[in-house]
Amino acid sequence: MTATDQELRQTPLHAEHVAAGGRLVPFAGFAMPVQYPTGIVKEHQAVREAAGLFDVSHMGEFEVRGAQALDLVQRLLTNDASRLAVGQAQYTVLCRPDGTALDDCILYRLEDRYMVVVNAGNLAKDRAWFEDAAKDFDVEFTDRSDELGLLALQGPKAQEILEGLTDADLDGIRFYHFARGEVAGREAIISRTGYTGEDGFELYVAAGDAAHVWRALLEAGEPVGLIPAGLGARDSLRLEVGYILYGNDLDESRTPLEAGLGWAVKLDKGDFVGRDALAAQKEAGLRQRLAGFVMREKAFPRHGYEIRVGGEPAGEVTSGVLSPTTGKGVGLAYLPADAARPGTGIEIMIRDRAVPAEVVRPPFYTEGSLRR
Repeated sequence: MTATDQELRQTPLHAEHVAAGGRLVPFAGFAMPVQYPTGIVKEHQAVREAAGLFDVSHMGEFEVRGAQALDLVQRLLTNDASRLAVGQAQYTVLCRPDGTALDDCILYRLEDRYMVVVNAGNLAKDRAWFEDAAKDFDVEFTDRSDELGLLALQGPKAQEILEGLTDADLDGIRFYHFARGEVAGREAIISRTGYTGEDGFELYVAAGDAAHVWRALLEAGEPVGLIPAGLGARDSLRLEVGYILYGNDLDESRTPLEAGLGWAVKLDKGDFVGRDALAAQKEAGLRQRLAGFVMREKAFPRHGYEIRVGGEPAGEVTSGVLSPTTGKGVGLAYLPADAARPGTGIEIMIRDRAVPAEVVRPPFYTEGSLRR
């Protein structure tokens, strides 16, 4: 570890990554494994064909409880939390009054509280946002991020692997639902959301139990091809199915409507932070939209590359990858609304050459186990 690495925070699984030969890089203030000796492509393929195990303990977890817990999350988040039953989760967005996105989150409805899972890089500003708003509500707000470890087991073999280690009824956990149970003898919240396009589970455990559960999963899954996977594979997997990454495809200069997240914005639920601005934007029509594209020849469209429409600058790549599964260059970009329509021809500037691409509607890969 370098001096810079030593200044970074470590997840409860840090020693496991070091022991496995993980290449650690700075990410959202943490030392995180970008890949293991197997390499990004093999980790990506393992998730598509068998299973991969990710450390996502850097994510933040907030809890809101009290008589007005629902009122607070309804005030701050764009989706309609009143629709959630106990044991259900919901994708949602935290907005500023001008409608731009502070973060995208997942909200969990537990028996006596709500849990909000936020991106690691936004944890401090999100916490401040919640704490400030909580002053006006009869609630108790707690940041539990340091107390929890979070593992993501993803791939078509995920349920087979987990079934031998848990007492939970995994068949009963539908997509965007969760249950309590034990995993390898440790208490856990077992969630079925995912970020890869494959079936899988997220395991919220006490930080001190994370390494035990990690080792138990790898041992149980080894016979069917489970391997640890890092940030590199996580990024290529999510991009193949068109999932956005905060900081690349969404930030404080963009609204959820521009990012194609209108389905997570419920303007009819009542007032919430950013509602008026989002309603006005929807009424006026969007000037730009986040669009997917596929390269017409083999090329790697990297983040930040200029995009041209009709030979004129029209945006830049927000996320791009040479898809390990399809072999095609795919990506996301904000384009003028007229140019964001599927079938539109665009050009990506790669090493001063205009490489042709076509706007398409994600996902770029549709054969994942979530769709089977």
